[in-house]
Amino acid sequence: MTNAKNERSRSRSAARLAAAQALYQHEMEGTPIASLLDEFHQHRLGATIEDVQYAHAEIAFFDDLVKGVDGRRAEIDAAIADKLASGWSLERLDRPMRQILRVGAYELIARPDVPTATVISEYVDVADAFYDKKEKGFVNGVLDGIAKAVRG
Repeated sequence: MTNAKNERSRSRSAARLAAAQALYQHEMEGTPIASLLDEFHQHRLGATIEDVQYAHAEIAFFDDLVKGVDGRRAEIDAAIADKLASGWSLERLDRPMRQILRVGAYELIARPDVPTATVISEYVDVADAFYDKKEKGFVNGVLDGIAKAVRG
């Protein structure tokens, strides 16, 4: 049981990182969501690219994250903007940070099946792939604020 649970945890972690990457690509290139999902399914998730093995990701979970952020972007962006310091806007954040916060906020808003602490911890880990300690603390603070607002 534990091994299956660990495998699911790893595949969900991979899905979260891949979702942030896919949404970054969507923002940078304007790739339609359906094409993006197909590209990730066919060529990224679980693939080896330039000698880097991409982890197998839970595809249904990955799809839900990407489609969910795309479909509820206004609601998600408002939730994030509400937790930013006075004078800051979502546009001031760099693109990878925006996507990490968007996917994390979506999961807090739309996936009550995933515990709050898991969501926050997972996106702090995703931030760790891109940023230093200060930014990880920022992700933790923003997502914690959103969690308190949407989950009580």
